[in-house]
Amino acid sequence: MNYALYISIDPNIRFGKPCIKNTRITVYDVLGWLASGMSIEEILEDYPELTIEGIRACLGFAADKEHKLKIAS
Repeated sequence: MNYALYISIDPNIRFGKPCIKNTRITVYDVLGWLASGMSIEEILEDYPELTIEGIRACLGFAADKEHKLKIAS
């Protein structure tokens, strides 16, 4: 997935945290809601400005960051 289509980083929005485009909802917000047990349907109901593609982009963004993470030895 090309999450860049759905996620932007703007230093003037939420202090430069990655956000769903055209919203102030951060990737961290979405991941936190999923981690707390909210379903995608519940998130979409509470935040109708989001799309399922945007939520999946958050997961892709997080997976990509984790894949690039290196542990110093």
